[in-house]
Amino acid sequence: MEVPEERIRVFFEMEERYREHDAEFFRRLLKHPDLTIRARATCILAEIGGREYIRELAEVLLHDENPIVRHEAAYSLGQLGYRDAIPYLLQSLKTDPHPIVRHESAIALGVIGSDEALPGLLEALNDESQEVIDSAVIAISNIVFCRRLFGVSRDEVASEFARKTGG
Repeated sequence: MEVPEERIRVFFEMEERYREHDAEFFRRLLKHPDLTIRARATCILAEIGGREYIRELAEVLLHDENPIVRHEAAYSLGQLGYRDAIPYLLQSLKTDPHPIVRHESAIALGVIGSDEALPGLLEALNDESQEVIDSAVIAISNIVFCRRLFGVSRDEVASEFARKTGG
């Protein structure tokens, strides 16, 4: 397989802009025609842009044409760990046509660790995909763990341990 030279050129620019923490550059790349660049930009934007870019990442999750890119958006939203992402992840868990995206949305909800996600995760126990069902079980287990670890319910960023064990 030959990797397009333009992609490699953009990767070099991404490396430079990453060092500068240029979140706006990565936000613009979310619409790039190359799915590899979009997937990479999604993960980097979450890391350097943080909470401020949840809506942009949610837009990718709910509307990107490629399921792998949507999967990366779900993963990134989970790693951010903010409750603001829950409605988007629940929508994806319920409506995305691809099991890989529904699976990652369930896992991301577990990583966030909020009781708010429980009704949607319980619904996902009836999904047609066994992988999605298994992911919902993992997520529900982590939410119950977080409830006990943090008290009644989590309100902010998941602890490092909860992020690792949630998915």
